[in-house]
Amino acid sequence: MSIFELLKSKVKNAGKKYRIVFAEGNDERVLAAAAALQQDDVLEPILLGDTAEIENVANQNKISLAQIQVVNPEKFHALDEMIAAFISARGKEITKEEVREALKDPNYFGTMLVKMGKADGMVSGAAHSTAETVRPALQLIHTAAGMSRVSGSFIMERGEEKYLFADCAINIAPDAKTLAEIAYQSVQTAKLADIEPRVAFLSFSTKGSAKGEMVTKVAEAASLFQKQHPDIPADGELQFDAAFVPAVAAKKAPDSELKGRANIFIFPELQSGNIAYKITQRLGNFTAIGPILQGIAQPVNDLSRGASSDDIYHMAVLTAAQALLKDK
Repeated sequence: MSIFELLKSKVKNAGKKYRIVFAEGNDERVLAAAAALQQDDVLEPILLGDTAEIENVANQNKISLAQIQVVNPEKFHALDEMIAAFISARGKEITKEEVREALKDPNYFGTMLVKMGKADGMVSGAAHSTAETVRPALQLIHTAAGMSRVSGSFIMERGEEKYLFADCAINIAPDAKTLAEIAYQSVQTAKLADIEPRVAFLSFSTKGSAKGEMVTKVAEAASLFQKQHPDIPADGELQFDAAFVPAVAAKKAPDSELKGRANIFIFPELQSGNIAYKITQRLGNFTAIGPILQGIAQPVNDLSRGASSDDIYHMAVLTAAQALLKDK
């Protein structure tokens, strides 16, 4: 069973209908995805935007919006309540006029629907940058309990093979403490896909075969993670072959509890993580699912601006699955 089939099954059988808000309700790709989600009875889509404009785009593309909720931010019935909640969540001096202006941005408005419990998660990015999607979530929803940052992972899937790569999207130059936290967040994401976590902290060195600040940082991250989460198999620093190939692990890291069978790979910095997932996707013919935003108190996820309607459908299902995991 593919990851999307697995997540779709979990969401459909959750016992409640998860509400996912789409910030870009006037985008034909978003409308097509929302219509398919509604038709498949997977979750409850909420579209943001001007009602007449959304209906016009839907009609032009022969998309049925039957029974799909459309919310026009400019005519929202609970705007005063939202403004008060926004000011409280922001935690800094800000005027009602500034909040009203901010809420004209669908990412801020959609984030507040999630914050107020009127939606279970948000998907955006079809026409907005990652920063435009993530910034409102960090300002208003904040990080999850015990977390101090957000990271971005990809689930890499090819047939029955499933791996998780992180951080591939957010933290440019993480220190050892950050790497350990990214690893923990990635373990939580792995639970979505029923991946039994085995965490490798990657480097160009295996167990001291090379020296330098970059190597020391990764080794410290692995040690910190092992102390914090002794029940989760993890090791580092490891070169990729020592983390992934049992025969190589037997030679390079014979005492490693991973034994060359890692399935969660924590990269030493963003550059290598981003390059690695794209190489794996393009040369290895893996499906790259993400970026999955990790560490936020309530689910918010970012799309590529080149996303297809299928991509948007899948990201909405994943976002609902994150809400389900949070409920559990």
